[in-house]
Amino acid sequence: MKSFFRRRAIRYPLIIISLLGLIAAVLIFLLNFWAGLLFTIPFILAIGFAWKLEEQTYIETEKHIESLSYRMKKVGEEALLELPIAIILFNEKYLVEWANPFAAAIFKKETLIGDELFHLSETFHSILKNEEQDTPPLKVGDSTFKVVYRPEEKLLYLFDITDKVSMESLYYKDRTVLGIMLIDNYDELSQTMDDSTRSHLNSLVTSLVNDWATENGIFVKRIASDRFMAVFNEGILSKLETAKFTILDDIREKTAKQNAGLTLSIGVGTGSASLTELGELAQSSLDLVLGRGGDQVAIKRTDGKLKFYGGKTNPVEKRTRVRARVISHALRDLIQGSDKVLVMGHKMPDMDAIGASIGVQKMARMNNVKGYVVLNFEELDGSVTRLMDEIKENDELFEQFIDPETALSMLTEKSLLVIVDTHKPSMVIDDRLIGKAEKVVVIDHHRRGEEFINNTMLVYMEPYASSTAELVTELLEYQPKHEKLTKLEATTLLAGIVVDTKSFTLRTGSRTFEAASYLRTYGADTVLVQRLLKEDIDTYIERSKIIETVELSPSGIAIAKGQDGVAYGSVLIAQTADILLTMKGVVASFVIAPRADGKIGISARSLGELNVQLVMEELGGGGHLTNAACQFDVETVKEAEDILKAAIEDKLERGK
Repeated sequence: MKSFFRRRAIRYPLIIISLLGLIAAVLIFLLNFWAGLLFTIPFILAIGFAWKLEEQTYIETEKHIESLSYRMKKVGEEALLELPIAIILFNEKYLVEWANPFAAAIFKKETLIGDELFHLSETFHSILKNEEQDTPPLKVGDSTFKVVYRPEEKLLYLFDITDKVSMESLYYKDRTVLGIMLIDNYDELSQTMDDSTRSHLNSLVTSLVNDWATENGIFVKRIASDRFMAVFNEGILSKLETAKFTILDDIREKTAKQNAGLTLSIGVGTGSASLTELGELAQSSLDLVLGRGGDQVAIKRTDGKLKFYGGKTNPVEKRTRVRARVISHALRDLIQGSDKVLVMGHKMPDMDAIGASIGVQKMARMNNVKGYVVLNFEELDGSVTRLMDEIKENDELFEQFIDPETALSMLTEKSLLVIVDTHKPSMVIDDRLIGKAEKVVVIDHHRRGEEFINNTMLVYMEPYASSTAELVTELLEYQPKHEKLTKLEATTLLAGIVVDTKSFTLRTGSRTFEAASYLRTYGADTVLVQRLLKEDIDTYIERSKIIETVELSPSGIAIAKGQDGVAYGSVLIAQTADILLTMKGVVASFVIAPRADGKIGISARSLGELNVQLVMEELGGGGHLTNAACQFDVETVKEAEDILKAAIEDKLERGK
């Protein structure tokens, strides 16, 4: 029927021409018989020839269409059955209803009909969930397939991309990686050595680094007495990550036998084809490692992602205070160039944050600039509340404390904002101040984490220090002397040191005692410090209830938990972790408890065998090798415990 109508459509013009010719012939006959005859005979011959030609053309066209249709149908059948593209049709129950032979060959079966998709591969779960996104590749044996999913037809196409993936993998493995290696404390240690000992130490370190480089196919060049440049590729980097950068342990252990105790810091830049960018990433990574105390590797990619390896030792205390003097003079210049100084610590401030804030505020006054401490008075608890009660009795000092809203209204382009005891924007009392301030300074003693305050004019981070109060005390010594520390100001700074060192028992170096001695000369009251740190009976009982829940693993890791629905103070959680660490057989302690802000808090302590900082960083927190914490959003303490145990297990496996 379609052929009939198609043929009629083709012949319509010819029929119209014939009718018009017939009408013309009749009219001519009426006018003149012979003229009509001369017109009609040639016209009939021409029309007959045209009809015959049309008939022949139509028949040939029909034959061509039939031939083409047959070939197209045959090609379609071959595409379905023989081309190397897998095609799978399935029903609502995810059972295969039809699949071409290539699909069956992929899964090494005679037929797939009746099989469930998810039994063929677990990857189909995630593929069917990502209807509008790029589906993950499907791996079957040694082959990799790109899957195109058509949800309306319940149809899957599988394209073999094994060669493409192999080429991509080869390309990425061959991409250049740059590393900068720095020997920590080399200058300080070598200054006291004679030429022979220094030469022997240099040879030992160079030999260790060159042997490690040769073993792993790395080009290494010593560019300074304490610095190496390394060039390798991402394939080698992957092997080094698997081996956890054994060069760190080799340098530490073998130089320790020579009574040198050197450690190595490595910054690695990767993920870019630009050598300039790789160099910048490597230097940035090295700066980050040094900010975390050294003896580590930081790997930084162009997307900002970071990986850390090492960090098994505590930061080594610097023997000189040259850096403190340089920083103090630089801070003095910034203060003198400002109209006012605003000092802000972290949320739920402790003694160290309050003491350091008061110390920086005092620096501003020493330079004849107004200084203010930003504090959220609703976040105070325990010993900090008692400290603020003491400060309230000193009208001159208490007037310098302001709330965040007042600070925002006072902040100008010339104002200086100093952040103490934290370097994470998410941890400060009010991050709006950071966004508005033109000049920002960071003073902190924690190991540097991935999250950091950007656009700072001055950063003073020393992980070896016991507390931020210790650092601020050292800076105060190099400020103008026309205004002295008051007894209460010196006491608050000393309280910060006492709290963070657990009464001078943890992370305490010679400079810690020097700072304490300096504060004592200005009348720091140790009796007042002890009175501020006293706890009430209820707090003691509450802490004891948490300790009752402790679970001690065979490896010496103690985990204690608070109750869901009860808000615990951050100080209480930290104190409980400290006490657990004093128990026999405990090498690391973790306390999990709900906080007043609705989050679950974890305080972690260690004797050094387990780096609790790395564990807490896995959960979004940070701190020191032996003292760290984190807060995160989960519904129950049990959920937090499961996440924590997984992070600890992962860290122990990496250590092995």
